[in-house]
Amino acid sequence: MTEELSSWRRAPFTGGGLTYDCFEKGEGPGVVLIPEIPGLSPGVIGFGEHLVEAGFTVVIPSPFGTPGRKESMGYVLGTVARLCVSKEFRAFAVNAERPITKYLRAVATDLAGRTPGRGVGVIGMCFTGGFALATAVEDVVTAPVLSQPSVPFPVSAKRRSDPGLSQQEFEVVKERTRTDGLCVLGLRFSGDRAAAPERFSTLRAQLGDAFEVIELDSSPGNADGYSKNAHAVLTAEVRDNPPNSAFAARARTVDFLREHLTATA
Repeated sequence: MTEELSSWRRAPFTGGGLTYDCFEKGEGPGVVLIPEIPGLSPGVIGFGEHLVEAGFTVVIPSPFGTPGRKESMGYVLGTVARLCVSKEFRAFAVNAERPITKYLRAVATDLAGRTPGRGVGVIGMCFTGGFALATAVEDVVTAPVLSQPSVPFPVSAKRRSDPGLSQQEFEVVKERTRTDGLCVLGLRFSGDRAAAPERFSTLRAQLGDAFEVIELDSSPGNADGYSKNAHAVLTAEVRDNPPNSAFAARARTVDFLREHLTATA
């Protein structure tokens, strides 16, 4: 285990027929933080530490990659290649229920049973962004956050507009927004082709006001100097001196979690 993870409790967790190591730290309401590609990198660990400092119990499953390993182009490409053919993730499938989301629901349910607050939050990022929405078929998930959701990979018009879960799952989520007060937070950069704008359009049309959108300007000449390839809203692009719009988006994410996890039923 790397030094960055030495203070986290590590243990295997089995759910939905799958077993992966999970890392846990903190006290307070529960948040499941799903790593972005290539895995549980120092950037993801740093975001997890930020959530712990904000007063949450954070669980980070490690379903791919090497925990603590630094990012590199070769590492990223190798991880993508493996995920593309993995039946657990179904990276290209539309209208699909993904086996990994059953595992993540089990993690969320376990965490909700032993932490205070009104349910748990689930944050997905990049490849895992849409997985957070699929976990919200469980009533215990009261604060799903979709940061730059990129699955199914946007290689066709149909895939760009797909919400990232099956229609049956989506109907349950939509019903919860109508009857249970469920709200969903979505974040992306305006020029991010991986997290296609058509996907957010679908979610906005289907979820209405229950879908809160934060779209950061990454157009040429943008005020924060983001490149046209800006992608990782909550990790790599956050700057605190001076604070940029990604910093503000991260702060809003923390506030969103507090609002929906600590409010009385």
